[in-house]
Amino acid sequence: MDLKELMDLKELFENIESLVNTEVEINGWIRNHRRQKDFGFIDFSDGTCFKHIQIVYDTSLENFDSISKTLVGSTLNVKGKLVSSNGKQEVEIKATNIKILGNCPDDYPIQPKRHTREFLRDQAYLRPRTNLFQAVFRVRSVAAHAIHTYFQEKGFVYFHAPLLTASDCEGAGEMFQVTTLPLEKINGKPDYSKDFFGKMTNLTVSGQLEAETFATAFKKTYTFGPTFRAENSNTKTHAAEFWMIEPEMCFCDLEGDMDVMESMLKFVVSYVLAHCPNEMNFFNEFVENGLLEKLNKLVNSTFTRIDHEEAITILKNANVKWEFAPEYGCDIAKEHEKYITEYFDGPVFIKNWPKDIKAFYMKQNEDGKTVAAVDLEVPGAGELMGGSQREEDYEKLVNRMKEMDMDHEGLDWYLNLRKYGTCVHSGFGMGFERLLIYLTGVDNIRDVIPYPRTPKTCDF
Repeated sequence: MDLKELMDLKELFENIESLVNTEVEINGWIRNHRRQKDFGFIDFSDGTCFKHIQIVYDTSLENFDSISKTLVGSTLNVKGKLVSSNGKQEVEIKATNIKILGNCPDDYPIQPKRHTREFLRDQAYLRPRTNLFQAVFRVRSVAAHAIHTYFQEKGFVYFHAPLLTASDCEGAGEMFQVTTLPLEKINGKPDYSKDFFGKMTNLTVSGQLEAETFATAFKKTYTFGPTFRAENSNTKTHAAEFWMIEPEMCFCDLEGDMDVMESMLKFVVSYVLAHCPNEMNFFNEFVENGLLEKLNKLVNSTFTRIDHEEAITILKNANVKWEFAPEYGCDIAKEHEKYITEYFDGPVFIKNWPKDIKAFYMKQNEDGKTVAAVDLEVPGAGELMGGSQREEDYEKLVNRMKEMDMDHEGLDWYLNLRKYGTCVHSGFGMGFERLLIYLTGVDNIRDVIPYPRTPKTCDF
């Protein structure tokens, strides 16, 4: 018989028909173990796909006694014949030789039973071994690949934005400071001229401003990397460290910006549905009932585009008792986002927002009251992306910064982009974890990022 050495389970399942009744060899881990007097069944996984395979062994093994005592979590090398199964699974491996590569003691925390997500957060280094997190983090990997695939195929240049910065993109001030000064000097009046960079330096909240510099050289660029926010919030959607996708496009207005937002989202969702069918079926069955229907509907829908003022009018005319009353010139709440997507029965772009509640860099509209900003609201999640046409007029941008009492120091380079060959340009940002929450139905950001960084949590 042909020996297929050290095969991945993914490869095995993709080639079952040609491999049945042949000898195979795989390495992996015990996920469950059922022992009988003269035989046993091992639920086996090697991490290369969501499916497991059953290993059947009996007393014909020389080391039957030691194998029968091997516990969940242990690492094995298995050789045997791949055969059709009489059980629930399509195939199983009739073992002819099993080597124990790494034993696991009986205090192994991830036993074959249902664990709460809260418990598994305390075992973050082990939780990828569970079905839920195997599915979550494979989808995270595939979704990340889909994002790069989309932008690369569209001719975007991937830009690595700096993580250390002296500027605050949003002007919010919620930034982590980075310093080499002794603690006693930080507590007093720090002299940043003696610090490593010679000035106050922080971890970035966004790569947008720097990405604009590359857009003016390459026309289309995007960042995809970690960002940081020192926001003391313990909600399900906030983390101190998270990943952002931020494209910037020259010669692109707000309408073009929305075109890319819609196109990218549909591409990524379609890509994940096509490449992670087992994981997505798992989420649909065990995490969010109707998830597949929701995602397929999004892919096949046309995104509505309305002005902020029109959205507020719809909300005001609704026969609903709001917890937060909708008002012209103000932001909208989660309950408003939900109503708007239900009203239009699909995703909605809300554009042309009041300038007083938006960032300094957004294009000022001719009405003097609004800016060319847009938020994308999707059913079941609310806001998923936010973007804008950027202000390309030097004088208008300077005046807007003065209106907002912003310090120009350190942003001369950004202003100079409006002097040295300015042009219409736009961009948007999407939190990667927010996308993953939408894709998987797992509703807490702590459960879609490998090692969540939240208030009082920065372990392993």
